[in-house]
Amino acid sequence: MPTFTAPGEFTTRPTLRGTFGMVASTHWLASSSAQSVLERGGNAFDAAVAGAFVLHVVEPHLNGPGGDMTGVFATAEEPGRPVVLMGQGAAPAGATAEHYLAEGLDLVPGAGALAAAVPAAVDAWLLLLQEHGTWEVADVLEYAIDYAEDGHPVLERVCHQIAAVAKLFTAHWPTSAARWMPQGRVPRPGDRITAPEYAQVLRELIAAGDAVGEDVPDPRAARVAAARTEWRTGRVADEAAAFAASAHRHSDGADHAGVITAADFAGSSASFEDAATLSFRGYTIAKTGPWGQGPVLLQTLAILEGLPDDHLDPSTELGAHTVLEALKLAYADRDAHYGDAREVDLSVLLSEDYAARRRTLIGPRASHEFRPGRLDGASGWNPTVRTAAEQAARSGHDPSAAGGGEPTVPAARDATAAGDPGADADGSVRGDTCHLDVVDRFGNMISATPSGGWLQSSPTIPGLGFCLGTRLQMTWLEEGSPSALTPGRRPRTTLTPTLVLQDDEPVMALGSPGGDQQDQWQLLLILRVLVGGWSPQAAIDAPALHSTAVAGSFWPRTWEPGGAVVEDRLGEEVITALERRGHRITRAGDWSLGRLSCVLRDPATGVLGAAANPRGAQGYAVGR
Repeated sequence: MPTFTAPGEFTTRPTLRGTFGMVASTHWLASSSAQSVLERGGNAFDAAVAGAFVLHVVEPHLNGPGGDMTGVFATAEEPGRPVVLMGQGAAPAGATAEHYLAEGLDLVPGAGALAAAVPAAVDAWLLLLQEHGTWEVADVLEYAIDYAEDGHPVLERVCHQIAAVAKLFTAHWPTSAARWMPQGRVPRPGDRITAPEYAQVLRELIAAGDAVGEDVPDPRAARVAAARTEWRTGRVADEAAAFAASAHRHSDGADHAGVITAADFAGSSASFEDAATLSFRGYTIAKTGPWGQGPVLLQTLAILEGLPDDHLDPSTELGAHTVLEALKLAYADRDAHYGDAREVDLSVLLSEDYAARRRTLIGPRASHEFRPGRLDGASGWNPTVRTAAEQAARSGHDPSAAGGGEPTVPAARDATAAGDPGADADGSVRGDTCHLDVVDRFGNMISATPSGGWLQSSPTIPGLGFCLGTRLQMTWLEEGSPSALTPGRRPRTTLTPTLVLQDDEPVMALGSPGGDQQDQWQLLLILRVLVGGWSPQAAIDAPALHSTAVAGSFWPRTWEPGGAVVEDRLGEEVITALERRGHRITRAGDWSLGRLSCVLRDPATGVLGAAANPRGAQGYAVGR
């Protein structure tokens, strides 16, 4: 009878257990701030909003107020209805393919204001507070304002990121140099840094709400709504649009002016949507719709559902091979069929018949082909994918010279050998995006992934203290793409949190930063917990892997046919067996892949749980 590998006895931390409330995130200050909200009577949504604004301040290299977010949640009132919090802004009215091609571009840049979608993260968090929170704007923003005004110890990785783009800042983005190198030097790890301009922005949002009187039906919600209006139509919109209109250096090595306007801000609004779902081994997995990356996880699970347990075990040669091959098929469908054209039929992509046909393509050897499926007799759109070497030879431009797409922080070349848990095999430290999970004693649960607007995205906007995001780099300038750059359409974001339900009750919220790897790493946790019966912390600690044989979502959008990255702890026997099967393996060190976190709830007992990633010594779970 097929078996699943048993977890080891050691875990880096316990899976926390309690009954009051649990938080897990990618930074301990966000986790502790959100837990403080729970302790002071707030619900999970109040706590998530407070933690998210703290992440803007303490992880500025991974997210910012000029960026975006997606979340998926369930309320205690409607536990069986998973809802998506849609905080992904659309392309500005002036963001036409014709304009970008006229600028001499064949890809949307990975850095600079031409890559900016309309910022939507702040509006989304305030919408959540307005509709499902209980606290006032001033109370949830108190934590972020405190860290922004009084300072916080800067992370080593923030310093690494600033150092990586210091020449760009000093030569081409002087406002960013003034913001992040105020004494003409990169800050040192542990230096106490502040963000006074962003603190003032937050105080202006509070002031807009304070102007609302008590003679309205729901004064608290009206105050939050007023803060949302201030964000979309006030000083932030005016100053961001005016600054972006000045030509500045982009990632292609040339200077361009942005096209975003104040009218784009005013016309944008976050929203709620029903989640896309799939039944897997008695659980319901909830994700964003196909305007984002989310259904990749659902498609992969649909392919794997028809296989025995031993084919789903990432710790073995057979399981790792099967998982990698299934992921490649789902990601090929992502690039061929997903997008905000609202024409994607998920009922086909997630059907048993379609999954069975895709499953037959998994052979004993690694595929080096890009193989999207055919829908209604059509093969869909195939992106122009190039290897990194092909792209470099074609462009003659070093992507690191003017900021890239996905943030990559150079580290010392011996970092991997020294055991740096965040170091890649090539000596760089990768990271993009943050993550936050919260569950409260009432049964409210949310998983959210904020991102974009990281400090190296585009020049810092004077008076605001932050920059615009670069999510439009996930659109294509080629005709026929379902995710083509189109004014008013959302880019096909990689932000992809997950909610797991059983018997119409939320039981787990999880997610991870990592761009194209987000759903790949979450898949490993889901398989080990739901199929293998592992504890969440053991699943997070376990050796990770992912495929690089996917069309990159970040500029310059390269891929590696047959490529896979594995942690060395997967074991020499498994790794060499994968290589014999044709996988082009990159060894990434022992503790390098994934930044997973999760929270849990047992509806029968009310017992809550949480677990967080030890890699990078930064993520933290708290609760009681």
